[in-house]
Amino acid sequence: MIKIRDLQYLDAVARHGHFGRAAEACFVSQPTLSGQIMKLEDQLGLSLFERHRKKVMLTPAGEALLVRARQVLRTVEDFEETAKALSDPLSGDLHVGLIPTVAPYLLPHIMSALSAALPNINFFLHENQTDVLLKQLDEGKLDVLILSWLDTMENVERYSLINEPLVLATPVNHALAQKNDLSLKDLNGQWVLTLEDGHCLRDEALGYCFSAGAKEDSRFQATSLETLRYMIASGMGITLIPELAIKEGEHGLRYTHFKAPVPSREICLLVRPNYSRMECVRAVVSSIRTSMVDFIK
Repeated sequence: MIKIRDLQYLDAVARHGHFGRAAEACFVSQPTLSGQIMKLEDQLGLSLFERHRKKVMLTPAGEALLVRARQVLRTVEDFEETAKALSDPLSGDLHVGLIPTVAPYLLPHIMSALSAALPNINFFLHENQTDVLLKQLDEGKLDVLILSWLDTMENVERYSLINEPLVLATPVNHALAQKNDLSLKDLNGQWVLTLEDGHCLRDEALGYCFSAGAKEDSRFQATSLETLRYMIASGMGITLIPELAIKEGEHGLRYTHFKAPVPSREICLLVRPNYSRMECVRAVVSSIRTSMVDFIK
């Protein structure tokens, strides 16, 4: 009979590409792990790995079975989490994924209240780009995500948290910095600096800018909002900045709000369908909405 432990060993070797490192990750000796993998291969009548001196590679059969093994392991994890939730749904570990254009600006507003409202929850925060986070959510590595909603997102349940306005950032001496009734149409013909590919804020900002007739300045793409901010302050161009990221009094920068219709992004919490700890999710959503009540529109 195949055991859960065998699937965990299979997953570990696939992740690390090395029997020794996989054994360390599983807290067993290398001979124990290697022997168990060999027994599994004998039991299945299949070779799961190609063994080379410096690395280990999955065979086609190993790749196919690894997909099913990870599905089983995720089901086991969900089973354990369901058991914990039944005993105390508002306790245990919660792994939260956030995108870089949200994490440093939203977390200071919400974490104190979350910790107070859910004292028995251990929050683990993971920052990464959208595609990576969505994959980790689907694989069960993360419990919930907090990010900007895109219409292309699938197979998730969505809880809206705030509707965050986007604000025009310009050098202080830029012509648009002097406008009191700024509208999107004022971006017509302007060159706009953006974040690099992989940031959903890039797609959102460009969507608004292109619709207004602005053009992307492709000479430079920033890796972060902070880099983008410095480029604007040095007179290199203009961009759209989320309102939470505004730092008042910055040298060389001017922020100007748009009149209606205001460009914005929806910050939401995402969870897998049929996630077992929904009482905890609802408590997290409620706490964040309360903390950000002035931003909810």
